[in-house]
Amino acid sequence: MAKLKHFGNLNIKHYVIFITFLGLVSCNSNAEHLTELTGSQIAIDTTYATVDSIQKFIQPYHDRVESILDSTLTYAPYVISKTDGKFNTTAGNLMADIVLSETNPIYKKRTGNSIDLVLLNHGGIRSIISKGNVTSRTAYEVMPFENSVVVVALKGTSLLKLADYLVKSKRAHPVAGMQLILNKDNSVKSFTIDGKPLDKDKTYNVATSDYLVTGGDNMSFFKEALSKTETDYKIRNAMIDFFSKVDTLTPKVDLRYYQLQ
Repeated sequence: MAKLKHFGNLNIKHYVIFITFLGLVSCNSNAEHLTELTGSQIAIDTTYATVDSIQKFIQPYHDRVESILDSTLTYAPYVISKTDGKFNTTAGNLMADIVLSETNPIYKKRTGNSIDLVLLNHGGIRSIISKGNVTSRTAYEVMPFENSVVVVALKGTSLLKLADYLVKSKRAHPVAGMQLILNKDNSVKSFTIDGKPLDKDKTYNVATSDYLVTGGDNMSFFKEALSKTETDYKIRNAMIDFFSKVDTLTPKVDLRYYQLQ
């Protein structure tokens, strides 16, 4: 009888385990799966009333941010624009010069090398700098994107493609550290880096934006980079740092890129 009793207990345990297993399988087979994802646009406008408690909470932070953005950093005695020159402009020259002067110490500290030249894109400049006080807000208006500076190593042969790109694009892309002179027929008369003729076999360190280094604006020559160094330095922050150091902004249309007449 004892054996039959233990045999019955064993069968009951197996039965419970079997039923539990079936239950788990049944649950898994009925598990819900996401089959469709939809979304809708909710306009935030004047139909939404301000919540006083939230407004009161964020107001001090809002006021602090506004005061920082509108604090005067420097002064522009005239309008600085990206359309006041054919081959180079006051805004473009200012941007490129800022990237060179503000990023070079960072790059040199990290690598022991110096930046040879800068190339940015004309379309990246989104606003003029009006005559008058210049603030941090000005930097956000001119450069609203989160682009940061990247320094790439390019052979001289790749820089010849860079020069060819500048000629064919017919736009005043911001450059610094170089001079490109064109003949009347748009052929290149001279191309110098830091006052020295381009050496096809030399490697040059070119500062640009993280957008352009991936081929943005069809600058495919950047894909020939031998190396890339991320500076983690936003172009906008470089502008703000530069504005904080100078009393007056005086960029000029100059001879860094021009055509003989």
